[in-house]
Amino acid sequence: MAIQTRQYEGFDGIKKFDGFDTFAIEEHDDAVNELRVLRHAFEERIAHWLTEAGREDLLTSAMRAGALGSGKRMRPLLLMLVARDLGCSSPALIDVACAVEMVHAASLVLDDMPCMDNAQLRRGQPTIHVQFGEDVAILSSIALLSRAFGILAAAQDIPATVRNRLVAKLAETIGTQGLVKGQFLDLHGGRATVDDIATTNELKTGVLLGVAVDMAAIIAQADDEVAASLRAFALAAGHAFQIRDDFQDTPGNDSAVTGKDTGKDIGKATLINTVGRDEARRQLAAHLAEADRCLDAALGQRRRTRRFIEGLFGGGADGRAFGSPLRVHN
Repeated sequence: MAIQTRQYEGFDGIKKFDGFDTFAIEEHDDAVNELRVLRHAFEERIAHWLTEAGREDLLTSAMRAGALGSGKRMRPLLLMLVARDLGCSSPALIDVACAVEMVHAASLVLDDMPCMDNAQLRRGQPTIHVQFGEDVAILSSIALLSRAFGILAAAQDIPATVRNRLVAKLAETIGTQGLVKGQFLDLHGGRATVDDIATTNELKTGVLLGVAVDMAAIIAQADDEVAASLRAFALAAGHAFQIRDDFQDTPGNDSAVTGKDTGKDIGKATLINTVGRDEARRQLAAHLAEADRCLDAALGQRRRTRRFIEGLFGGGADGRAFGSPLRVHN
């Protein structure tokens, strides 16, 4: 598959390959081959879970449209790669990853609703409520959440006590301590301080990255120190992703490149709107450096996760910090 270079306001030089940003990672590299294999296996498995015994009604179609397609699969791949770096190769990893991605997909369906962000475009396609109507969109989101917990509860090759911890962790991530609270603050936060914005970003973006690494650590039975470093890495990376997303939302960017509507953050209390572009760039670099440090503390020289994250942020393959090769327009 050809590698394309895409540009948008805030960053350049980021390359897309099979849904990943893979800057300076050669096609013959084993890391890219492993990502191909994992991505292919994941796509087959999540499609399996969203097939209703040959029945394809409107609700199932909406669920599939919301969860299948061209996303980066950052969260499920992160979960599987972290677990592998921690020495776990359980066949149940892929099902746990599917559950996390279904929760992510459900959150996007709701986030795009007219009563929320009123988005028309997601991943280069009309949003679910545009395609299927608001009623079906809401029901498909609930169904995706239900399917996610069903998958976790029935996961094979995982002791019952571990399954219980996974279910509890995912429930905590969705509820009033996680995604739901983050969306509420985003809609009703009003005037916000930098700390308020950071809290909202943690709850909207950081928690799903956090649950991916938390669940990997639980399955791999990592010690508390490693789990804490992974959690700190995920929170820092989540802040960085949200700031990058804010740059993507800048009016004038091409929706054909970003894959979603732009200009939706006008009037919102985002970091860029609050502190300005230069300070947002500085904080982005600081979050990337912190993520780099925490990942090193958790995984050391084990490279699967590091190479994946370097690719997502345009990091080089020479071991530099994730943020160092990023170039931001003035």
